[in-house]
Amino acid sequence: MALRDGFVAQGAVAVETPILQPAELLLDLYGEDIRARAYVTSDALRGEQMLRPDFTVPVVQMHMAHGAEPARYTYAGEVFRRQEDDPDRANEFLQVGYEVFDRVNPAAADAEVFALFAQAVAHLGLRAATGDIGILTSAVNGLRTTERRKAALRRHIWRPRRFRTLLDRFAGRADIPETRQALLDGTAVSHAPLIGLRGPSEIRERVDALRSDAAEPPISAVEMDGLDALLAVRETLPFAVQHLRDLAVDLPAIARAVSKMEARIEALSARGVDVDTLEFETSFGRTSMEYYDGFVFGFYAESRPDLPAIASGGRYDALTRRLGNGQEIPAVGGVLRPGLMVDLEVAT
Repeated sequence: MALRDGFVAQGAVAVETPILQPAELLLDLYGEDIRARAYVTSDALRGEQMLRPDFTVPVVQMHMAHGAEPARYTYAGEVFRRQEDDPDRANEFLQVGYEVFDRVNPAAADAEVFALFAQAVAHLGLRAATGDIGILTSAVNGLRTTERRKAALRRHIWRPRRFRTLLDRFAGRADIPETRQALLDGTAVSHAPLIGLRGPSEIRERVDALRSDAAEPPISAVEMDGLDALLAVRETLPFAVQHLRDLAVDLPAIARAVSKMEARIEALSARGVDVDTLEFETSFGRTSMEYYDGFVFGFYAESRPDLPAIASGGRYDALTRRLGNGQEIPAVGGVLRPGLMVDLEVAT
């Protein structure tokens, strides 16, 4: 395939991964939510398995087990995604990807991947968008609240509605739901029958945790105002980075992530990317696969708002740590959708 061969020409090694992936690993990474997006089957010997929903996880596994550093990989093949809400969206389609494992200069690796994908889709006239999950994660880590609350917020960064609900509750801006209030009052526990896998001790432990959380002071108005402003940032890169520098006064925890963003902007510019017109949005990428934890990007056809991203990708350093048995390496990559590219080429 021409797209994959183009990445091979950039020094990537072409690899293949099995279509059937162990479900246990994917469930461990993403929780039960992955079942809504993947086709699940079972095998008497191998247990529960999933039709490959993505290439990145098996490529990371392969690299962390056997790969040398630095490394670049490319692949082409089918992935499978269940579609329950949109019957017009494909549930089986081709992906062509490019992944970089390099600890020397992460900003340069980010720019390399973005520039290669921008070149691959340049003839389609797509709109490029970027974000940085690491900035929002840093802001959450820096909140003056309990570790339990911060862990809950981090877990739901990729679920924007749930994240907002939790944030408002922890700030005292929203009432406690009736069901949770019943638990805090003890009425739900004393009158409800035991249903499911949790025993009485686990239920009491959960109730104690909820009561402890309810007694904590709310997240401060200053921090909430800063988070609201952070989530609202949507500008071209030069204006966005200036805005983020200003927000770092009240949210000092984001300063390091903003410095990484500035290094990335310099690397993108060195690659010939027009950073003055490149869009940045703090919340961009928050509905993508949950392994992204830094720079994220996507390319979209403005004439076809019904289509998903034609190309997308991002940084996933934490995933290498999860799959590396104590080892880790900065990593970034992305995927192209050749089928969508052909559709757009035919339309023009």
